[in-house]
Amino acid sequence: MLGTTPKGTFVENLNTRFRMLFQVAVIEVELIEVVDGKSTPAQEQFSLMFRASPDGPLEQGIYILQHDRLESGEIFLVPVSKDDKGVCYQAVFNRLID
Repeated sequence: MLGTTPKGTFVENLNTRFRMLFQVAVIEVELIEVVDGKSTPAQEQFSLMFRASPDGPLEQGIYILQHDRLESGEIFLVPVSKDDKGVCYQAVFNRLID
């Protein structure tokens, strides 16, 4: 499940492409940044930034992301900016550590 994936796994896959399922379309997004949060020994906090083409959807919501090396899964994405390079989406994680 993508929502329980540790930060280190995303760092290993930085600058790689994911497929975002949006309605009946598949949109390629690139993982462009992994940002540290205020983690503790009991929880890991971080966020991910993805970039899609400029015509990417501007709706926040739960999307299915697929990747060639990671498990597919649902993730809540929020569009946070748009420019001539594309639409940037952020996903925030607050994951309990076992």
